[in-house]
Amino acid sequence: FLPLDSTTLHSASPLIMKTFAFLPPAAPATAAASSRSSFLPANPRQAHAAPAGSDVLLRRHAAPTAVVAQPSPAKLSKVEGIKTRSNGLRYPLNEELKNSEPNITDESVQIMKFHGSYQQDDREKRFPGQPKAWQFMLRLKMPAGEMPANMYLTLDKLSEQYGNHTLRATTRSAWQMHGILKSDLKSVFGSIMDSGGSCVGACGDINRNIVATPAPFVHKPYQYARHYSKMLAEVFAPQTGAFSEIWLDGEKAASLEYWKNDINMNTVKKIMSTENGNGTIFKDHIEPIYGDVYLPRKFKMGVTVPGDNSIDIYIQDIGVVVITSPTGMLEGFNVTVGGGLGRTHKKESTFARAADHLGFVRADKFFDLMKSIIAAQRDHGNRENRANSRLKYTIHRMGIDKFRELVESYLGEKVEPWRELPKWEYKDWLGWHDQGDGLKFLGLFIENGRIKDDGDMRLKSAFRFLCQSLKLDMVVTPNQNVIFRNIAPNQVKAVEAILAEHGVKLPSEYHRNRVLSMACPALPLCGLAVTEAERVMPAIVDRVTALCEKVGVDVPIHMRMTGCPNGCARPYMAELGFVGSGPDAYQIWAGGCPNQTHLAWPLYDKVKDSALEAVFEPILVLYRDSKNPGESFGDFCSRVGKEELVRVSEPALLNSAEKAPPVEAPVAKAASVVPASKPASAAPLNGASKSSPVLALSTATRMRLALTAQKMGVSVSELANKVLTEALSPVSVTSETFQLLQDAAVKSSQSTDAVAEDILTKFLNAH
Repeated sequence: FLPLDSTTLHSASPLIMKTFAFLPPAAPATAAASSRSSFLPANPRQAHAAPAGSDVLLRRHAAPTAVVAQPSPAKLSKVEGIKTRSNGLRYPLNEELKNSEPNITDESVQIMKFHGSYQQDDREKRFPGQPKAWQFMLRLKMPAGEMPANMYLTLDKLSEQYGNHTLRATTRSAWQMHGILKSDLKSVFGSIMDSGGSCVGACGDINRNIVATPAPFVHKPYQYARHYSKMLAEVFAPQTGAFSEIWLDGEKAASLEYWKNDINMNTVKKIMSTENGNGTIFKDHIEPIYGDVYLPRKFKMGVTVPGDNSIDIYIQDIGVVVITSPTGMLEGFNVTVGGGLGRTHKKESTFARAADHLGFVRADKFFDLMKSIIAAQRDHGNRENRANSRLKYTIHRMGIDKFRELVESYLGEKVEPWRELPKWEYKDWLGWHDQGDGLKFLGLFIENGRIKDDGDMRLKSAFRFLCQSLKLDMVVTPNQNVIFRNIAPNQVKAVEAILAEHGVKLPSEYHRNRVLSMACPALPLCGLAVTEAERVMPAIVDRVTALCEKVGVDVPIHMRMTGCPNGCARPYMAELGFVGSGPDAYQIWAGGCPNQTHLAWPLYDKVKDSALEAVFEPILVLYRDSKNPGESFGDFCSRVGKEELVRVSEPALLNSAEKAPPVEAPVAKAASVVPASKPASAAPLNGASKSSPVLALSTATRMRLALTAQKMGVSVSELANKVLTEALSPVSVTSETFQLLQDAAVKSSQSTDAVAEDILTKFLNAH
């Protein structure tokens, strides 16, 4: 903290003086910093002087408006201190990468996010007393989701050489690569950068990857959407030299990032560094937009055209809609603000939020408005509690009208009213389409975004062949799918033949429910997941689809699933959302709509996987019998409301719970299996008699146990007892096995079930 006396303060730059423009005349300076809710006196340009002889504290690392009075400043979150000490996103990561440890510390983990990587460990390889199986996930920066064929081939090769042999398309139109060891990070980062790619800006408290409508049409509005996405990606890119210093030893990358060839970087630099006198930038700072501590939390933008809601525009921090004249000339942009889905179970101060309409901005003022919104969040966002630091909470706290006034004070003029738009429609752009220039594009459904070779479906090999032989560039969509573009009409049959030879289906060969579904990776790599998502979602979709067929419902339903409440796969906008709330259990959300224009709501807080049919069948019957003509399932749920859906489904859910075997016994007996004194086949693993404690294992582990037991000619219970006993002790008495499980659970700070799960999974992996 830098102490300033009142005289120095009065002679300071307009950036510092701007602080007092948002304090009411009679309010002490602490009001702005502690509550951050007192904004805009009658004259927002008025500067209020500090009392004579008084001192104030200016946060050296904070934005221009972050001025507080003695005796003590507001308490910042731990991550704010980490960013402040990082020396431009360098320390301590640059030091820790040099040691031989397989992982980095929590402080470096926070800095590593800015570089585009998350540290993970494989939970299926966790064993008591053993170190974690540390690895890293890298996420690429790909404005508008575009990637040339040669860059994809580089990723494909790196994933085979250093990763887990898969790639994953994210819900923000980017590729992720998993399984990178710490010792290989420099090689992988360096190869990506030298090939014209980047991971910078894919993670961290900055503007993340810009999504755009993925359709590669040549029509003017779509061209503008792609162009402005790339411009935004660079205007709000971090400028620190830490990235090249750490990954390329300070050298320049061998190739320019490929999207920069499509924009004027001199124009970008001018936009980034131009100050309008209202405090939008830090003049002469290496980070003119972000300053020393960047944003309070991650920030997401999306760009689309009227009617095309392929980007889920209402979940973006900033949503941008291209507005053109009837002749295709760019007039300006409609702008939404304050969307976001991350939340925490049982913490009502966190919530999903759909964006508000901020207004319209002329094309010549577009970047000024974008900088003003970023500056408003940078200076007034919550830096004390990261759970409430996204832009949605700033706007929720202030209200959209006051936030608009705040943005206008940075902009220096009024934001124009929102222009009317045609109705939004969900667009996935799958199948064959004409681009408008004589060429075609093909959208392919990628189940949950995973690119891999799996049995007869050799998707990864097919993509490699298409990029090598036909040199097809691609677009990763915001819905985890992939579009191959610029396909000549005489190449159509060749493309379809290559896909067929590799067992890759066209979108029309899938049930529509599968094509509409999305899930996050969840277990085993995501540290936040509490249950499965990607690995079970196909089965869940099939079960719901079978139920629809059973009761005579023939409409597609948007279903999305996440393994935790952070909402990466956007379940809170789906017609049916599954949000992990415990092992094999999900919070059920309903009432979203097919076109993703309003939020769903929680129907049940926790439903076991085995009870899903019991919940959904009476609801689907009610929909079948009571829907309006043409009414979607989600709109029906929204219309009839939660109370009615609970009324028809709760009796079946309770009846299902009564019939179900115990899922978790009392603590004293929580993890035992069938006693050895009884025949091993006397009771199933999680269906023992009331006197026998049971194991709460995941569906995936139970299924693998059953298959392995069948191969070995033993019962599931006998196999489980044998594996657990041999793993924990030479004593083959089930009661002792249970005691050892409890001891191991205490030592590893895990549940007894989790210890058993780890040991059994290790055995199954070996077999």
